Amino acid sequence: MPRQPKHAITFAPEVLDHLGGIERKHHGALQQAIDEQLTYTPAEETRNRKPLEQPAPFDATWELRCGPQNRFRVLYNVDSEVGTVSILAIGVKEGDRLLIGGEECHRS
Repeated sequence: MPRQPKHAITFAPEVLDHLGGIERKHHGALQQAIDEQLTYTPAEETRNRKPLEQPAPFDATWELRCGPQNRFRVLYNVDSEVGTVSILAIGVKEGDRLLIGGEECHRS
C-alpha cells in the first residue's frame, strides 16, 4: 500500500497559552499523539478523530481525542491541497465541559 503524503503541522500562537492549563507532564504525550495521528491521515475519521459540527470553537473542523481516558482535545483544520494541519486549540474535557487555557469553551 502506498504511503500517504506527510502533512506539515503548525500551531496557532495561542496554543502555547492553552498548554498552560495542562500539566506539563502531559505535554510530551500530546505532542506524540499529534505527530502519530495527524501527520499522515488527519482528515480520516477514526475512533479518536472526528469532524466537528459547525459552528465549532476556534472555527475548527476536526477534533482529536487523546491522553489518559481521552481527556484531551486537539482542535484543528486540514488543508489537503497544501498538505498542512493547523492546530488551533488544545483543551481538557471535564465531564461535559471543554476547558481551553483554563477557561470553559462554548460553541461559537
